[in-house]
Amino acid sequence: MSPLSSDTSLEVRGWATFSRDRRYRYSLGREWAEGPRVCWVLLNPSTADATTDDRTLRRCLAFSRAWGAGSVEVVNLFALVSARPSALLGDPDPTGASNSRAVCRAVARADLVVAGWGNLPLVLHAAAKRAMRGLPEVVWCLGLTGSGSPRHPLYVRSSMKRVPFEVPR
Repeated sequence: MSPLSSDTSLEVRGWATFSRDRRYRYSLGREWAEGPRVCWVLLNPSTADATTDDRTLRRCLAFSRAWGAGSVEVVNLFALVSARPSALLGDPDPTGASNSRAVCRAVARADLVVAGWGNLPLVLHAAAKRAMRGLPEVVWCLGLTGSGSPRHPLYVRSSMKRVPFEVPR
């Protein structure tokens, strides 16, 4: 267990599920207490792993803890690991073989599902909708972008309230 970066008084168990070549990250989680599990559905994984947090994970943890959660699981519409979402555009398989299963399992384990993938490039819409099939019809988000997508947790105020989001089909 490692201390949660924003509160060193809490011990946290971290985990991550990657493809064998670590090209894809299918799931990332942190557990610090008994309590509800929040599943965040974002665009694609960055640098966080079982022991290292990135900015996005820290932000998801902060929101989730404020809501009284005891754990977080992060999954993505696309499992390709890249700090630059633009890398999804040039990759022949940005989704990864096990991503749909990982999203469905994470959603099934969650008490609260929060979408936060931000604006999607038009070329990724069809693949993103396939990934969204594993989501309930209505989830939560932290507001909408101008194009109607759920805002990414890095780009909202910490006081932002959850609102319902109807998942496109």
